[in-house]
Amino acid sequence: MGGVLDVRCLKELILAEKAKNKKPNVIQAFFRETTGELRKVSWPTWPEARQLTIIVLVVMFIMGVLLGVTDAGARGLLNLLLSL
Repeated sequence: MGGVLDVRCLKELILAEKAKNKKPNVIQAFFRETTGELRKVSWPTWPEARQLTIIVLVVMFIMGVLLGVTDAGARGLLNLLLSL
């Protein structure tokens, strides 16, 4: 029957099959998406980065001291209990 419609449907079917068989390049997609996400990031200025680094170092030092005191206390308590 309608020759033009048959050709159009056949063409759409062939294009759909090609699209289905075409495998996406996952490596290219990964880098494309990563680049897009990195453009959205709000990067800190150097003074902000320096201030945040100092805060992290201070918190790490305080946590190290607290964990050391806790460890020493637990070790002392355990030695006391085991020596009985």
